[in-house]
Amino acid sequence: MRRFIVLALVFAFLTPMAILASAGEEDTAPAELAVMNWSLGTAGPKTMDPGLNGASDGGDIISNTFEGLFRERSGEVIPGIAESYDLSDDGLVYTFHLRESKWSDGSPLTAHDFVYGWKRAIDPATASEYGWLWHYTNVVGSEEANAGEADLEDVGIRAVDDYTFEVILKSPADYFASLSSFYHFMPVKQSSVEHADGAEGAWAQKPDIFVSNGPFVLTSYTIGGGLTLEKNPYYWAADEVGIDVINVKFIDVASTAYTAYQAGELDFLSDVPPAEIPRLLAENPEFYALPLLGTYYYNFNMDLDLFADSRVRRALAYSIDRKAITEVFGDGRVPAGGFIPPGMPDEQGRDFFETAGTYGISLDDSSYDLAKDLLAEAGYPNGADFPEFVLMYNTSEGHQLIAEMVQEMWKTNLGIECTLENQEWAVFQDTRKEGDYEIARGGWLTDFLDPMGLLAIFVDGNTYNDPNYNNPAYNSAMATASATSGADHFDALYEAQDLLMNDMPIIPVYHYTDTFLSSPQLQGVDRSMLGSMDFSRAYMVRN
Repeated sequence: MRRFIVLALVFAFLTPMAILASAGEEDTAPAELAVMNWSLGTAGPKTMDPGLNGASDGGDIISNTFEGLFRERSGEVIPGIAESYDLSDDGLVYTFHLRESKWSDGSPLTAHDFVYGWKRAIDPATASEYGWLWHYTNVVGSEEANAGEADLEDVGIRAVDDYTFEVILKSPADYFASLSSFYHFMPVKQSSVEHADGAEGAWAQKPDIFVSNGPFVLTSYTIGGGLTLEKNPYYWAADEVGIDVINVKFIDVASTAYTAYQAGELDFLSDVPPAEIPRLLAENPEFYALPLLGTYYYNFNMDLDLFADSRVRRALAYSIDRKAITEVFGDGRVPAGGFIPPGMPDEQGRDFFETAGTYGISLDDSSYDLAKDLLAEAGYPNGADFPEFVLMYNTSEGHQLIAEMVQEMWKTNLGIECTLENQEWAVFQDTRKEGDYEIARGGWLTDFLDPMGLLAIFVDGNTYNDPNYNNPAYNSAMATASATSGADHFDALYEAQDLLMNDMPIIPVYHYTDTFLSSPQLQGVDRSMLGSMDFSRAYMVRN
C-alpha cells in the first residue's frame, strides 16, 4: 500500500502557466466588493451540469463552481476534496480520504455525493456525452454499466464511510489522478439534480436550486445574456477566494467583446478577434497566447457516398496549406499533420507528436500535386464533375476566416467548389452530432494527459465520433491501449494514429494555442494545462 499525503503530479513537457500569479504580489485586495467582468466567448453554454457538459465554455463555468477530488493548477494536480489517498501495491485500489467540506447550501458533502455523481454520469439513462470516458478510467464495471450491460451497483465505486471514497480498477491507469480532476468527475448533489423540472441537467441553469461545492455559486442566469457567479462562503478554501462577484457575458462576436474590453467593460476576454492578434502579441502585455493540448480539424461525413473514397478525403486534406493558415493568426498555432498535439510524452520521454511524424501530409503547399493526382485517380481530374458541397462551422470570426481560406485552396488547387454555412453554437453542436452535414468543423481538447484522451473519440460508438468512423483495427488498437501500460500502451496508440491518418476521416488543420486578454487589474488567474480558466485564487486591484 502506497500512501500519498501531498499530491504533486507535475505534467512533463509542459511549462507551468500560473498566469499573473506573481504580478502584483505586494498588493492587497481592496475592502470594497471585488467584481470581475468576463466574456465567455460564446452565446452561452449548452449545459453547466458536470455529468452532461461536453464543451469548453460549460467546462470553464463548472471548473469555477465545482471541486473534485483534485484540482489542477499551473500544471500540478493538487488536493481538492481529497486531502490524501492510498494506492494498493498492485495499482488497482484507490482509497481517497476526504476533507470535511460543505455544499453551497451549507449541507455536508460526503463520499456518498461522489458515489452518486459518478454513478449518475455512468448511468446510460443520463445520456452523458462523456459516458464513453468511463471505458478509459478502467473502473471495474463502469464500461459495462454505461452500455446497459451491467448493474450500477456492480461498479467499483463505494463510500467506505462519509469521508472515505474507494475506487477499484480492473487494470492500472497511470493517468487516473489527472483524469479525475476533470469536470466530468465532480460530485453533484442528488436533491438539487432531482428537484428540477424539464430536461436532464436543467437544474444547473436555475439559481434557486443550483448547488455546488467550488469557489463560486450561480446566482443568476439569462439565456443569451449572461450569468452571475458569487463567492461561495461554504467553499473549503473560501478564505483564499479574492473575487466576490463574476459577471459572465455571453458574447459570441469577438469584435464586439473586444470593443467592450477596450472600453474597460470587461476584465477578461476569452475570444480575441484574429485580425488583432499579431498587433496584440507584439505590443500588448495584457495579451496571452499559450499552448493548448488539442487539435482543430474538419470532419468528413463518412456516411455519404461523396466521401466514401479515401483518395477523395486525402486529396482534400493534402491540398490545404496549414502553414499559411497558422501564419495568418500569428499566435503560435502549430500546423497539424496528425491528431496528437505537441507536449505529450510517451513511455520513453519522447514527444508523441514529433515521433509520429506527419503521415505524408505537407504542412505547407508542397502536397498540392499529390492531391491533384489522388483526385484524378478517384475519377475527378481537375475537379471535373465533383459535386458542390457545404462546409459548415459555428459562428466565430476565426472559424469563418479559416473556412474561407480552405474554400479558396480547394477551388484553386483542385477545382472543387463548396459553399460555407455557419450556425449558432448550440444548434451547430446538435447538427454535427446528428450527422446532418457534409464537412463540418471539429475541435478537441484532451481531458487528461495521455494521447488516448484525443484518439478515443474516433472509436466506433463514441459520442464525439462525428465523422462516424468505424475501423475494427482502430477499435482494437484503442482497446489494447486502454488495457495496457508502458510500451504496450504507447505502441497501440501509435498504431491507432497510423490507422486514423491513413483512413483520413478527418482533416487535421492545426494544434491550438489559447489566446485571451486579461486586465492588469485582474491578478492571480490560473489556467489549467487542459485549457480551463481558474479564478479560484484570483483577485481585483482597482485603481
